[in-house]
Parts: sequence; C-alpha cells; structure tokens
Amino acid sequence: MKRLILLLTALFAFTTLVGCEVRVDNTPASPVEATSLPPPTPTNIQERVLRIGLVNEPSDLLPYHSTPADERISAPLTELLFPSPLLAVDFTMQTSGVLTRVPDFTNGDVVTTTVTVFRDELGQITDTPTEKTDEVTQISVTFRWNPDLRWSDGTPVTAADSVFAYELAQRVDLGQAANSRLAMIERYEQVDEHTTRAVLRPDVTDPAYLTSFWVPLPRHLLAEMDPQQVTQSEFARKPIGYGPYMIGAFESGALELVPNPHYVGPAAPFERIIVAFRKDPQQLVDLVRNGGLDLAFIEQPVPDLLAQLVQSAGQQELQLSTSPNTIWEHLDFNLDVPLLQDIRVRRAIAHAINRPQLVEQLLGGKSNVLESWILPGQLGYPPLDQITRYPYDPDQARRLLDEANLLDSDGDGWREHDGLPILLSLVTSANSPLRAAVANQIATDLAQVGLQVEVAQLPSTELYSAEGPLYQRTFQLALFGWIAGPHPRGWELWSCAGVPSEANNWTGNNFAGWCFFEANEAINTATTSLDPEEQKAAYLRQQQLFTQELPVLPLFQRIDALVARQGVAGWRLNPTAPFTWNMNEWRMEP
Repeated sequence: MKRLILLLTALFAFTTLVGCEVRVDNTPASPVEATSLPPPTPTNIQERVLRIGLVNEPSDLLPYHSTPADERISAPLTELLFPSPLLAVDFTMQTSGVLTRVPDFTNGDVVTTTVTVFRDELGQITDTPTEKTDEVTQISVTFRWNPDLRWSDGTPVTAADSVFAYELAQRVDLGQAANSRLAMIERYEQVDEHTTRAVLRPDVTDPAYLTSFWVPLPRHLLAEMDPQQVTQSEFARKPIGYGPYMIGAFESGALELVPNPHYVGPAAPFERIIVAFRKDPQQLVDLVRNGGLDLAFIEQPVPDLLAQLVQSAGQQELQLSTSPNTIWEHLDFNLDVPLLQDIRVRRAIAHAINRPQLVEQLLGGKSNVLESWILPGQLGYPPLDQITRYPYDPDQARRLLDEANLLDSDGDGWREHDGLPILLSLVTSANSPLRAAVANQIATDLAQVGLQVEVAQLPSTELYSAEGPLYQRTFQLALFGWIAGPHPRGWELWSCAGVPSEANNWTGNNFAGWCFFEANEAINTATTSLDPEEQKAAYLRQQQLFTQELPVLPLFQRIDALVARQGVAGWRLNPTAPFTWNMNEWRMEP
C-alpha cells in the first residue's frame, strides 16, 4: 500500500510541473479529483509495469454490473479478474479458457426437448393445472468449467461457485443482465464438480441462450455473508477472482493489479498494472505524451481532442487506434403525433439531416452512417441494396414536405401545418457534449428545409424514468442511444408488445410506438428461432419494413479511442470486447 501511495504522489508532482490544465469535475459519481497519479518516468522494461489511464472509476469490481453503461466502465478491469466464460469478440462468442468449449448443438451441450405445459385463459404458460395443455420446446445448455481454475487464494473454482452466483442473484439485485437471465431460466443446476446446466423456461427459445451461464463467485468466502451485504461489502470493491490478475490495492483514484499466482492461462505479461482514473481525458492524453502513462482509453473523445490525437499519431508522437463501439445514436419519431404519422414527413426529415457531416465533424470520420438498427458485424446485418436508404438530400426533403402540403404560405421561411408554423420539440439527455452537438446540427439542418426545432436537454434521470417523456411517450422527436449486444435481439425495441403503455406497466422500449403486423411477425421469428439462417431471413424482412416505414432514424455508432506511447504493442480495440480482452498478447519496448 505504501508503495502505491508513493507512486501516486510522485506523478501528482509531475503533472503540476508539466503544467497540465486540471479541470475539476464536480459530478459526485466518483471522488477522484484530488487523487495523485502514477509516476512519470518511462516504464522500465525489466520491471514490466503497465500504466493505464481511464476516465471513469468503477464503484466496484464485481463481474455483475447494474446496467450496460456500468458494464462498459468496469468490464476492462473485471475481465482481468473474472475473465468472461464466453466473450463476445466481433459479435461472436468465444471461450476464454474458463469454459473448456463453447456449447452448441453439434457437441451436444445444447439440446431441446418437448414438454407439456398448462396455459391459462389468456394463453400464458402457468404452473397451475388447467384444462388447456400445450406441447412446447425447452432448451438446456451445459457449461463445462475448466477443472484447473483456481481462485487467487489457491482454492479450486468449481461448479458450485457458479451455482452460488445464481442463488445469490435470486436473493439480491445483481443488475439488469442478471435479472434478464433469471427471467429466462427455469433452473440452474450443478451436474458434477466442474459442470453446470441451465434449463430455460418452457417455450423460451431466446437466441441468447448461450449467456445463461453464471460467472462464478467464491462460495467459500461469501456463503456465510448476509446476501444483502455482498454488493456493498469490501469484497465488492476488492474481490477475489480467478483471472490473470488480482488486486494489490484500490484507493480512490488508482488501482494496482498484480499477477494471480494460481492463474492457469497464459502468463501475465506485466508484473504490475497501475490504473489511474482522471475525469479529464485531455489530462490522460498529456500524461501518455509525457511518459506518465503507457496508454489511455477514452470513450467518444470530443471532436477537438480527437483531431489532436489524429495529428499526434500522424506525427508519430503517439499511437492511436479507434473503433466503432456498440453504442448507436438514433432519432425517434413519436408516431402518436399526427404530423409525424405522415411517412413523407419522416422521410423528409431523414433526407434533411446531414449524417455524413455528423460522422466527419463529430467523430473524425472514424465511424459510419448507420442505414439500419442492426450494426455491421452483427448477425442479420442487411445487404445495403436490399433496404431503403436515406442519403443527405435537402432538395428531396423539400419535395416530400411540399407533397405533404406543409408549405410556407407567408414567406417567412417556416412551413405551416393546420395554419400554424411547425415547431417540433426534440428531447435529449443533458450533460452530453456529443448529443448537444448532434441536436443542434439536426435543428440547423431542418431549418434549411423550413422546419423549426426546439431542443430540450433533460437530466438522464428524468429522460429515462418511467414517468419521463420516453416511457410515457409524450415527446415528438427524441435523440438518445442504445447499447447493442452480441445478438441483435430487438423484440423489446420493435414488437407491438414493446410499446410502453399502462397495460404493460410502461415497460418495453418501442418508444416510437411502431406496431406493424408483418414487421412484428418478423421480429418475433428472429428472436425465437434457433436456426441462424431463419433468424437472418427474418431480420432482413424486418429491416426492409423498418427502413421503409422509418419509425426511427439510425444515425451512427459512437467510437472508442485508445492512445498509447510508442513501444506499447499488441493491443487491439474491438467493437464488442473490453479493450483489455487480449492483454496476454500485449508487449512493451523501452
């Protein structure tokens, strides 16, 4: 601990000497502003010490995450402590050595059976015996855990540890992903010392069945602890894992990782990893440039910083790698608004927005305009010549608005509807420079075709609350993002049942309110079929209808940036895996 504190104090002195601008962030999420950082001297190759800079400090290092956003923050670190049994790389699941193989139908680890169920008067499956029965499919998935796995205290990792995590999730909230997994599983059981089996609920043929495993937690350490205290305990912040690294120290503002002596995979390439957390991305970049850090990871750098990084990389001062990530921005149309029910208006808005300019100016050209909601690389990504596309064409936008009889009758530059000037409200989240810039560009672009837009930036807690404008569907236009998973899924986003309403207790994410019979059938097929080819065909048909009807305009994927000093090699950014996913391949030169 003293060693870590001394290292941090040394770098704090260095940051003052080099004159880095320190901008204090008063957000109460993580108290890191006054914390010192690692020492500035270039890494000594003989010590094999790696210094990483991150913007956000996770509140804990458990392998279970409260939200997808929380997972993006902590996954690069938890992947070193608790390697994912199945890790999505380029949207494809692969084993990390925690499981001995990927379950599938061909190796017999995924099987289906036909079971008899009771249905209630609404047709729902029930445990209560009724006169109506049905024959449905039930999926079982077997997970074979590596028998050589050891916790960092030397205790063997067993199937019982995975079942313990499942039992814990039944008693305490382990986050959105865990809760979704619980809803999918009928039971999760130990087969033998190193084998578990997930049995899904009858008639649940969700293509996400591969994720029905439970990342092990050390039963021998936590079984006697009050379950309600686990996520708030010291263990949550400094857990015992089974990965290549274990925690040496974790104080506010910095984390030290050291090799797990009992790890059974490839040898840890670094004797120590020092992670520094700073709210200011520019300061992290300056620390890399001046030798205080070896590399820094920045999610969605602001345009000025990105331009600076591109220039530094071009001058070979730094190394820079960028990659589109799984967060995709989009503009939703509320189809309950009479004006937006006219498909010509929605298409006009799509043609009027200069999406290529957004990508070029805000993302440095490092991402692509999205033509549909399934991302490049995901199963079901459509051939672009088979869907409807909306290139930037303000003249076409004007023609469509004219056809919709939305005219500027008084010559003041603004079109009218029912005798009144059109004023569209666009809601988005506050405290997001990217969304503010996108919203302002949308307003400017639509003004060029005679449509006024008023931007309202709301706190995230208000925008995304059950009583907020999205779930209550009181908005007109909404700008926000979704985080895509390894499988497209999409039932919650595009099915008729996914439209939030009082009847479903304001759940579901189909905020546009798009309920189109054939598209609904297609998304149901895509998210319940176990045949990948049938899934692809259904996704293609759904996207053909989606892009034709345009309830939502996809904009672009956000980007990640990794900046490193010269001499750091082997790292490979990936759209779906945390940036530390292949750390065993990383190397450092003097």
